[in-house]
Amino acid sequence: MPSAPASPASRLHLAVALDGTGWHPASWRDPAARPGELFTAAYWAGQVAEAEAGLLDFVTFEDGLAPQSAHPLRPDDRTDQVRGRLDAVLIAARVAPVTQHIGLVPTVVVTHTEPFHISKAIATLDYVSTGRAGVRVRISARPDEAAHFGRRVFDPLDAYDTPAAQKAVTPLFDEAADYVEVIRRLWDSWEDDAEIRDAATGRFIDREKLHYIDFEGRHFDVKGPSITPRPPQGQPLVTALAHQTVPYRLVARQADIGYVTPYDAADARAIVGEVRAEQDAAGRAGQPLHVFGDLVVFLDDTAAEARERRGRLDELAGEPYTSDARVFTGTAAELADLLEELAGSGLTGFRLRPAVTGHDLPRISRDLVPELQRRDRFRTAYEARTLRGLLGLDRPANRYAA
Repeated sequence: MPSAPASPASRLHLAVALDGTGWHPASWRDPAARPGELFTAAYWAGQVAEAEAGLLDFVTFEDGLAPQSAHPLRPDDRTDQVRGRLDAVLIAARVAPVTQHIGLVPTVVVTHTEPFHISKAIATLDYVSTGRAGVRVRISARPDEAAHFGRRVFDPLDAYDTPAAQKAVTPLFDEAADYVEVIRRLWDSWEDDAEIRDAATGRFIDREKLHYIDFEGRHFDVKGPSITPRPPQGQPLVTALAHQTVPYRLVARQADIGYVTPYDAADARAIVGEVRAEQDAAGRAGQPLHVFGDLVVFLDDTAAEARERRGRLDELAGEPYTSDARVFTGTAAELADLLEELAGSGLTGFRLRPAVTGHDLPRISRDLVPELQRRDRFRTAYEARTLRGLLGLDRPANRYAA
């Protein structure tokens, strides 16, 4: 007797993190990398189209306020790795009209930017994509990035896991929580029916349905309202990467999706438990919050081929590749086994980082996805028209509407 089909709740969500030619620092030297096209719109449109062909939930676009570096907290002087990038929000806006279903989630550094500007940029992206926008918020404690703006000074840090680093970044995560609160209130500052657009009477908007948000906090004083009407999703998705308690707290307070970096099932279970406890403490118990596991992936027909390719790239880079996330090296079937194991520990989805985008992204969309579909763990067609819909999230009510 055939087994019953899996319920939608037991199916996995999949996203891909796009970063230049891939997450391995020597990825640009791989034959599949196409580094000469990296700063063209066609390159990014092609990557997102590949992800959409695999029915992925969304893609994220990496970004920063200084050139990439081999060290996460300071610049370097290397010239043998990709340096320079396009603006993530503008990439997302450019590829939105040539895609139909996949979510688009650019990264925004919230430490030096203004929430009013970002709120309207992401609201605009939600309009351009007809309801498929999100944002990944991240902080920065790098002195060189602060020097671009001249409004604050940070002491150099060597690592995030030291007491000095924790003392420095904890206020930045508190600031990020306020930042997200401001952008969420600005998205709600226009009621859904605030626009009348009645040419006969000359009434374009109902001013009574535009609201001052009057936010006053430690870090921001923002009056509002926004200049952009409420986005199609009401609230675009807010996401954040988290490695330890302080950023877990940001995810729990303000995010719709948190990306975490477990190394095995027991680690995943502990991380999810901590995030859920922080969610309860933040008064969000029972509200939907996805927790995605991040993994860097080298995918080939055999595990030996994947190991050989990783070794070849390491040799080009001059050192073994390491990451904040677990690095998987093997076949699509082996990766599917691992994802199912980790999902059993409470993760609701995964954000995969292709080691070489030109090689590993097609392996995700053409090998991993069919493998998960055979196991009835992944969709066979897009079932919703918005990113919130793909993730099973309702369109929220406007907090200011009567």
